[in-house]
Amino acid sequence: MTYPFGAVVGMDDMRLALLLNAVSPAVGGVLVRGEKGTAKSTTVRALSAVLPPVVVVAGCRFACDPAAPDPECPDGPHSADDRALTRPARLVELPVGASEDRLVGSLDLERALTEGVKSFEPGLLAGANRGVLYVDEVNLLHDHLVDLLLDAAALGRAYVEREGVSVRHAARFLLVGTMNPEEGELRPQLLDRFGLTVEVAAPRDADLRAEVVRRRFAFDADPAGFADAWADSESELARQIAEARARLPRVVLSDAALRQVTSVCAAFDVDGLRADLVTARAAIAHAAWCGREEVTEDDVRVAARLALPHRRRRNPFDAPGLDEDTLEQALSDARPDSPDDDGPDSPGSPPDGPGSPDGPQDQDPAPNPGQGSAPDPGRDPAPDAGEGAGGADDGPTTAPRGEGGGHTEAAPAPEKAAVAPDAPFRIKRLEVPGIG
Repeated sequence: MTYPFGAVVGMDDMRLALLLNAVSPAVGGVLVRGEKGTAKSTTVRALSAVLPPVVVVAGCRFACDPAAPDPECPDGPHSADDRALTRPARLVELPVGASEDRLVGSLDLERALTEGVKSFEPGLLAGANRGVLYVDEVNLLHDHLVDLLLDAAALGRAYVEREGVSVRHAARFLLVGTMNPEEGELRPQLLDRFGLTVEVAAPRDADLRAEVVRRRFAFDADPAGFADAWADSESELARQIAEARARLPRVVLSDAALRQVTSVCAAFDVDGLRADLVTARAAIAHAAWCGREEVTEDDVRVAARLALPHRRRRNPFDAPGLDEDTLEQALSDARPDSPDDDGPDSPGSPPDGPGSPDGPQDQDPAPNPGQGSAPDPGRDPAPDAGEGAGGADDGPTTAPRGEGGGHTEAAPAPEKAAVAPDAPFRIKRLEVPGIG
């Protein structure tokens, strides 16, 4: 009897990250970091009870889907006549002391010795297919096992080449790892492979802590009765997950939302593009979970808070998490109506200067493109080309937009005075203190 998922007090970020992966396992799993005694393992073990049941081929050790069986399944090939079986989603735990052959599988020695045939004995990756694979104290697991684990989670398949056995089988699962940072950190290369990460801590509010103790006492006194009291809530949560999974293929990630995703990832200077992919997938999953069929800015904001904290560059003593001001600024800059996307009227440009729709080029266009600007009727004509309309006294002027054919040089920038080539005396001498 497991503790109900909905009865967990607080831990909103952890529960949301787990639910997003339950909706879309393509997000890439969850890494839960926190101090001891914060219900990390309890919450993860409770997740499997609210996952929708799976339909498998009866007798298949690799949990093949009867509607789309794996063509490379070692127990196959499967046909449409095979009996289907509906069972709950499994939670498979990988202990810290597990060996490589227990994780990926190995040669079935019993059949090899008794029958003289080579047969594959599936490992934990096969048992976790279409379920949950939970690794407690993942930071204490051997690095080569973590590599194998994360490769299988990213590819959705497990490859076994050992002891004369060559096997490939499906391995699509929700990967969840928990760890206490006080016991050591994961290598950055492995940390980046987890899709989402959350930091958990015990609540400091006395009332919340009292509610945690009260519910735990009630569960320990009568596990079955406590579970029955939360049965309706668990059923409703399972229904919402199933509906979100069905809605997921219809969710649209618009170009504007994608621009916000990439702008946020660029603002935090993350390495590679895995952060962009994970953030986009998490935003889509969050939209499906909230009942929407189009990703909004709020979906991108929530996804970034879960997908980027462990990928950003930070010093050893920096606080975890994201800087909210940087996040909001990146989202604001990427909005379609952002002033930065308005073209020449961006902040810093003169309101009526060259290049502006209301500038002098639209009010006093040159009659002959390529020959400079027309003289002002109210002003004496310039004595020569060096003191004409392009002189430093009159300010730079350019041909109207769409005119000026034949010019090969770009118009001078608004903040720089245009100087004719034959008027070197108009260039002011740079005054440097101490040089004279």
